[in-house]
Formats: sequence, structure tokens, C-alpha cells
Amino acid sequence: MANLLPLLLYMAVMAAISFYVRKLQQGGNFLESYFVGNRQLGGFVLAMTTVATYSSVSSFVGGPGMAFEVGFGWLYMAVVQVTAVFLVLGIFGKRVALLARKFNAVTVVDILRARYKSELLAGFAALAIVLFFSGTMTAQFVGGAKLFAAVTGYSYEIGLLLFGLVVVVYTSIGGFRAVALTDTCCAVMMIAGIVILLHYVLMAGGGVEAILGKLTVERPEMFEPFSGGKMPWTLYLTQWLLVGVCTIGLPQSVVRGISYKDTAGMKQAIIIGTVVIGFMNIGINFVGILAHGVLSGDAAANGGVDNVIPSAIVAAVPENLIGIAIIGPLAASISTISGLLIVASSAVVKDIYVHYHSSRGRTVEQSSMRRLSILTTALMGTIVFVVALTPPSLIWLINMFAFGGLETAFFWTLLLGLYWKGANKLGAELSMIGGTVVYCATQALGFKVFDLHQITIGITVSLLFFLIGSYFGKPTDEQTLKEFF
Repeated sequence: MANLLPLLLYMAVMAAISFYVRKLQQGGNFLESYFVGNRQLGGFVLAMTTVATYSSVSSFVGGPGMAFEVGFGWLYMAVVQVTAVFLVLGIFGKRVALLARKFNAVTVVDILRARYKSELLAGFAALAIVLFFSGTMTAQFVGGAKLFAAVTGYSYEIGLLLFGLVVVVYTSIGGFRAVALTDTCCAVMMIAGIVILLHYVLMAGGGVEAILGKLTVERPEMFEPFSGGKMPWTLYLTQWLLVGVCTIGLPQSVVRGISYKDTAGMKQAIIIGTVVIGFMNIGINFVGILAHGVLSGDAAANGGVDNVIPSAIVAAVPENLIGIAIIGPLAASISTISGLLIVASSAVVKDIYVHYHSSRGRTVEQSSMRRLSILTTALMGTIVFVVALTPPSLIWLINMFAFGGLETAFFWTLLLGLYWKGANKLGAELSMIGGTVVYCATQALGFKVFDLHQITIGITVSLLFFLIGSYFGKPTDEQTLKEFF
């Protein structure tokens, strides 16, 4: 049994941050404070919260597990993720920030509503966020709890209770600013966790030269880009889309553009975030390859790829340090859950409830918004927590399905809407709704083209629908174009 004191102290710090942040939220515009931190994030915190939200538990478990099985081909493919922060903040950061201040937007849906003047689109966008985020959050809860159980020797339920309820509590109480600050702590612990694991894996395996020398003899195909057929070009292409280029459309990342303080901070965040995510992504996948120095070659076959990193921690890290080493991977789960939870809550409170009343000339009191926001966040988190108590099968497929669904729904509506004057209401509606329906249908039927992931179908159909709708639909009014361009 591992010493859980370091993890307990860490979770206590997370909770303490939320209570501290709540004291700072007295007065002013509650929605701006709770959902975008009063647009006051500095460069370092912005970088870390973007990195932490993007990096999920699968980045620390499934990814390096595949690297263990496949070799450097997986690492070559995963390098595209280094561009994530640069692309999100570089393409949408300043543009979204300026528009959000102009329209007093608190959510990504606010910006879409202002651009397309479509209640149907805004409503579907909010629904997509809630549904797809719920699937992703469930995956994070389950993945984190399974990792905890595998490494510490304690039960799955204890792990879920230990970090699951804490993340729901601190997100509900502290809102976006608490999420940003705790994400920063999580990102730091992720880096520390990679360094600790890398150090002890290298020690146990006799160093890089010894481990790679052994692989050169026993598994030479692991050094090839296509890994002896295990990394076909179709996998490269779909993964570059799914976890690379198309991630710029993820609402949980784009909303970071609404929250930063100034341009200098945004530029600083791009540099810091790119360096940090590069180290984390390359580092943890390289650890997966180096795990051959402490695990037998059939470790993945015996326990599945998700068992590689937990097994490496147990095999290489001293028992008295396991409680610290486990914080890094769990921090990836925690930060993703909190980031998704606050955006999903904003979709319900701001995009649906408050907008409904505002459109009918009713004013929602600050006190009512405060209660509703906290309760909604807590309720959504609790529902996902309860689902995770009896985890569904194929949880990682659910996670990737949700990832692709969000990208299909938001990629073109955001990119073309913010950078193309010809984008209009009908095009956006057909693209988001039609593309998402087609994507979900192909996933359900298992239909693929050239064995490519269904994200390629979703993104392509979404673009075609957008262009068709923009050609036949009514052009956007001049006033809206003037405001946006």
C-alpha cells in the first residue's frame, strides 16, 4: 500500500485555493468572475491552464502505453501535439479576446450567437458541449481512479472518492479562476511526475544507451516511422487531425482566449505553453518506450497498454515516493475534469438559462446567478461522478468519440466564422448540426473511409455543409460584418 499523505496534502491545497478564490469573487459581475476569471489571467497561468486542460489522463497512460508497444513511430506521431497551445492562442487568442470584450461575451457560444444570430446554432452548441464533455469527464474520472488503484493498491472506489469529489467541490466553489490556479499546480506536478518517473526508469533500466541498445537487437522495428506496420499512414493522418490541428476548435481551449489580461500575457503564454506541452508530451511518451528497461516485452499484452505506466511506476519508483509520483498522472485527470466542468456549467447557466431570461427582458439577480452556477457545476460533476462509480466499457473509445464530436461541431463554425466574411447563418447551422450528426452516425455504424478515423468524415462533411449553406443562404447583415471585421 502506497503512502497517500502527499496526495491528501495536494488535494487539500486544491480545495484551499478554491475557498481563497471565492473570497475574491465578492461584488462585480459574477458571471465574468465565475466563468472567465474577470479576464485577468497572466501569461504563465494562461499557459499552464491551457496545457493542463489539453493534457488528459490518457496523455499519461494510454499514449505512453502505445509508445511502449509501437515504439518511436508513436512518438513521431504525437509530436504534432506540441503545436496545440501555439495554434489555439495564435489563431483564436487575440481575435476571441477582442470580440469577447466588444460583445461582453463570457462563453464561446456567446461569440457564435453574436456572429451568426442563430438561436438554433447556439442551443445546439450548448447541448453538444454538455453531452460530449460529460463523456470526456467520465473517461477522466474512470481513468484516474483505475490508475490510482493499479499503482497504490487501494480500491478503485477510494481513488474516485479521494480525487473525484475534491475536484467537483473546488470547481463548484471557486469557478474559473480556481480552475486556472489549480491547473497551474497540476501542470507543475505533471512535469515533476515525468521527471521523477524518467529518472527512476533510467536508473532501473541501466540508462538510455542500455535500454535502446536492447531494443535495437530485440525490437528493431520500434525505431522505424511505420513501426513494422503498426503505424500506418492512416493513423498518422487521423491522429494529426484528432489531437493536433483540429484541437484549435475545442471550446475548453478557445475559452482561454476570453480570459487573458493583455496581449503581452498571451504572447508569453504561447511561448511558455509550447515549451511545457512539448516537454510533457515528448517526455511521457519517451518514458513509455524506456519502460522496456523495467518491464517485460509482453507487459502491454498482459494488462493492456493502459497498464504500462502504472506497472512502470510500481516497478521503478521507490515505495516511499509512489505517493508523490502518482500525483502527476492524477493531476492530468483532475485538471481536465475541472476545465471541462466549468465550461459545461457555463453552457447551462449562461448560454441557456441567463440568455433565456435576458431575451425576454428579465434580469437575473447576481445572488441567483451565484447560487445557480455553483449548484449547476456541483450537480453536473456529481452526476458524472456517479456514472464513474460503475464505469461503462470502452471508456477510452468514448473519450476519443467525444473529442472528435466537439471538433466536428466547432472547428469550421469558429474558424470560418471569425475569418471569413462569407460565412453565414445557414452555413454554420448545417455545418455544426449536420456534420455532428453524420460523425455520430458513422461512429455508431463503424463506417470508415480508407480505414481513417471518423473525424476525417466529420470534418469533411462539416466543411461541405458549411460551403453549401453559405452559398445558398442569406448573406450576413452588414452591421454584423462591420462589428466582426
